[in-house]
Amino acid sequence: MKLERTATGFTLSLNGRTILDHSETAPAIFVGRGEERMDMYRGNFDIEDYVIERRPLSFAELDGNRVSFSDAPGQPARLALTIGDNAISFEALDPGLNRFWIRIQADEDEHVWGGGEQMSYFDMRGRRFPLWTSEPGVGRDPTSEITFKANVKDKAGGDYYNTNYPQPTYVSSALYALHVETKAYSVFDFRQKGFHEIEVWAIPERLEFFAAPSFVEMVEALSLRFGRQPPLPDWVYNGAIIGLKDGENSFARLDTMLNAGVQVSALWCEDWVGLRQTSFGARLFWDWQANDTRYPGLKDKIAELHDSGIRFLGYVNPYLCVDGPLFKVAEDKGYFATDGNGDTARVDFGEFDCGVVDFTNKAAADWFAEDIIGKNMLDFGLSGWMADFGEYLPIDVHLSNGIDAKLMHNAWPTLWAEVNAKAVASRGKTGEALFFMRAGFTGVQKHCPLLWGGDQSVDFSRHDGLVTVMCGALSSGLLGNAYHHSDIGGYTSLFGNVRTPELLMRWAEMAAFTPVMRSHEGNRPRENMQLDQDPVVLSHFARMTRLYHHLAPYLKTLSAEAVARGLPVQRPLFLHYQHDRETYTIQDSYLYGADLLVAPVWKAGEENRVLYLPNGETWVHVWSGEEFSGGIEVSVSTPLGRPAVFYKAGSAHQSLFAALKEI
Repeated sequence: MKLERTATGFTLSLNGRTILDHSETAPAIFVGRGEERMDMYRGNFDIEDYVIERRPLSFAELDGNRVSFSDAPGQPARLALTIGDNAISFEALDPGLNRFWIRIQADEDEHVWGGGEQMSYFDMRGRRFPLWTSEPGVGRDPTSEITFKANVKDKAGGDYYNTNYPQPTYVSSALYALHVETKAYSVFDFRQKGFHEIEVWAIPERLEFFAAPSFVEMVEALSLRFGRQPPLPDWVYNGAIIGLKDGENSFARLDTMLNAGVQVSALWCEDWVGLRQTSFGARLFWDWQANDTRYPGLKDKIAELHDSGIRFLGYVNPYLCVDGPLFKVAEDKGYFATDGNGDTARVDFGEFDCGVVDFTNKAAADWFAEDIIGKNMLDFGLSGWMADFGEYLPIDVHLSNGIDAKLMHNAWPTLWAEVNAKAVASRGKTGEALFFMRAGFTGVQKHCPLLWGGDQSVDFSRHDGLVTVMCGALSSGLLGNAYHHSDIGGYTSLFGNVRTPELLMRWAEMAAFTPVMRSHEGNRPRENMQLDQDPVVLSHFARMTRLYHHLAPYLKTLSAEAVARGLPVQRPLFLHYQHDRETYTIQDSYLYGADLLVAPVWKAGEENRVLYLPNGETWVHVWSGEEFSGGIEVSVSTPLGRPAVFYKAGSAHQSLFAALKEI
């Protein structure tokens, strides 16, 4: 990075590109004070800020690689920055500062991506994105009826920017990336033509910059910075993970699916711990040990499944219900976050209360990893689980490390991932046991082997349906998360919104071309179509699992590439076609590795799919064998069972791809 003095300020450049341009009349940095209001209700947040002061730091004084800022000449310095190797470190000289804004130079035609896992808009340019881990909401569109109803009932409607996994990192089409090292609430504002404004509700530790000659090399560098995942377990390639929560009847239903020709890698029973009934639907009993009433003889049944080549997966989250035996164990040891009186903080999770295990207490984190995940799960025979609810740390609890919970809230998913990863490593099962998370923040990549896209609505909606999963995979993949998947058919069914057979089949078509296929019965299984309730749906699903299984040799090469280079399995088109700017805003199709292009049908009743094929290649339509030149928009027929999938002519895997049409 190059710092140069100007008449009344300075410029800072990265590889010849101006990043900061600061002068007395056009300052790049602002500081001040604010008083936030944050109200949390079951993982949803109502947040606003009362800005007491926002002042431009107009006067800059340079001393080598250090710059001190004040309001005006002769005034005391309030902030200092130090230029390092591709990073800017900050020091608050005024202890009262708790708000920070910085303007990064931008091009009018620049595109930006990242921000963690963004579900609505892949290209973030032109919009403002608060970065705070939370429930993403139901519908996520304030103009929709379902979001309106969710807001009235539970303040749970959400908006386009709400996400389980925010991260203050973006990638620019100008071939640089920026990361803000902070745990605080922050905002990326990309609405201005000439600059990007970053807002942080604290003085950030530093800004980190990355530059590379290609997007591929940029992703490689980011994955090294944030962490890479182990290879997918070998058992995953055998087929789909079947999600059933029907007690011991789950095994009979699994047999029905196997007899229908479904390729199965694992049975996932999140209700292995038992159920409770709530107005939202059947909820799990949050006490993390096998429930003998709901699953008699489960340990032996797991061993039988394993002998037949099928693994068993469960569910866990970092909270313990007050009416379960593990709550007393943890409370007696002092392992819970506390309230203002020093008592265990009890949190309402929707008609039942829980304690929050305090992972800033090393003894508590070690106990959870060893006694709950290690002994109750891994030693019991589980090969994986959903590690849920990392985004729920209440902001009013007191933690062992003494840090304000508002400053630990964003970091909580990474701590939760670390607890899970430590348990897996303690049994020598890294790369063998597979847990998956929806919540995330900076550094989750190092610990979490698989993301899932959270709780989509059971529909084709623009901001909460099938299409959002692709956006989530692409945005998180740029930041070093190689593996992403979703609940086939979606999860959230409220206000009469239920699955259709078409939705289940279209979702399965997409899932066949993702790293992991996994079904879910949803929050209200009895009201929603299930895979084994309709012979047409089941037959279609069986075929999709065979497509997934057929592609295993190719997927294994992508997993190896993820380990060695940090490249995601699902990739934005521009990752390999950066010369083709038409690809920069595409978020409803993706490259599956470098050689397959997948454009799932994500609109109800759509029988023809219009999509763009990147320039510079000849693309072969999998089902017809027809060849298309790149650089154009094409329309192909997409009846059920034939999603729009193309492979690159001349691919080393061409014979494997061509054989898909015979399945």
